[in-house]
Amino acid sequence: MEQAGQHRSFRQRWSAARPSKTLMVWSWVACVTLTMAIGFTWGGWVRGATARDMAATAAEEALVKHLAPVCFGQFKRDPAREKKREELLALSEYDWSDYVTKQGWANMPGGGSPDSKVADACARLVAS
Repeated sequence: MEQAGQHRSFRQRWSAARPSKTLMVWSWVACVTLTMAIGFTWGGWVRGATARDMAATAAEEALVKHLAPVCFGQFKRDPAREKKREELLALSEYDWSDYVTKQGWANMPGGGSPDSKVADACARLVAS
């Protein structure tokens, strides 16, 4: 004689299942952990501090990108620009930023002290 439980469908067996509270809690913990692991690994999730750092870096890069042409414009207005460009190219690339700063090209109109990253980007524009 066949046992009564062998011909029950999956739906009937699922309806009859009664998991314990412990099993349910651990299932939820596993689901939350798996969701977080997938989100932070492949989903692009980041912590708040990381997002703030990324935003600050992006803002700084945008500022340098927009101020370097102003610096290059000041270089273009320099009457001795060709001689100074040759002097710049004679220096090591590590010294380019200091040279641009000393020439005053990196000083922004109405601004304070020059930014070294703006001076570096400007030096690359002058050298090209």
